[in-house]
Amino acid sequence: MVDFEWYRSFIAIYKHNSVSEAAKTRIMTQPALSQHLASLEAEVGERLFTRTTRKLVPTERGKQLYAHLAPHIESLEEKTMELKLHLSPTMKTIKIGTTHELFTESVMAHLSGMEWNTVTYFGDAGHLLELLKEDRVDIIITDKKLATPGIEYVRLMEERFVLVAPSDTAVPEFARTEEMERWLAEQRWISYGLELPIIRRYWKEFFNTGPVINPVHVIPSLHLILRAVAEGAGVSLLPTYLLRQPGAAERRWRTLFEHMLVRNELLIGFKSKHKHVLDINAFIKHIREQNED
Repeated sequence: MVDFEWYRSFIAIYKHNSVSEAAKTRIMTQPALSQHLASLEAEVGERLFTRTTRKLVPTERGKQLYAHLAPHIESLEEKTMELKLHLSPTMKTIKIGTTHELFTESVMAHLSGMEWNTVTYFGDAGHLLELLKEDRVDIIITDKKLATPGIEYVRLMEERFVLVAPSDTAVPEFARTEEMERWLAEQRWISYGLELPIIRRYWKEFFNTGPVINPVHVIPSLHLILRAVAEGAGVSLLPTYLLRQPGAAERRWRTLFEHMLVRNELLIGFKSKHKHVLDINAFIKHIREQNED
């Protein structure tokens, strides 16, 4: 007989392509999670993943099982979460998709004054869009406008990125812009992803060219990037709101060339069919008013 927890473990492994990462999200030991997978594969009679040198890759049977299971498991978990929250029957629930950083900046400070209950899901821009398309969230707060039929965006606010370096970084005097560019290219860069969108924009705006750099570290967390900079691991471009937070990485960093700011627009995405839903409309209006520049 199949144990429901086997399914939840399978879904976690599928999403993370890793037993160790799945174990962290499920707050389980790796051996226990591996046993769940082994038991489910024995029940199904086929392998659900193949192991490469870096990750677990789902087999065709694994993909098929995920497609059948995921909507039901996630719907059940959402209902369970709502029950745990003891939601008031007189209050509406808004489901939000965003990143940890954007939630901290644009939502968390305003929770106490809200007339809605909220359920929040975290992920990158692509994952958030999928959540919205599947109606698992009502809105997404994102820094990327991914053109998709039936999805609309409105401006939330503007974030500003500035160069941040370890506090002991020695910066020479530059006689020409080319010297500054060359010095920056020689630094050890830390980026949020391999695409380097903000770094590329920085280079294009101030040096009118593309950056010829390879990041030494890719860390998909702005808070952890700041921590890495403070530890002396390299330099990065970070939003100014992150640098204003109390005790941010104990201030073992400093900003460089503060006049060289890169601006990036943050957006609220929603389904066109929900454009006139009163609660979603009111929530979007409230968030935008609370985050006015």
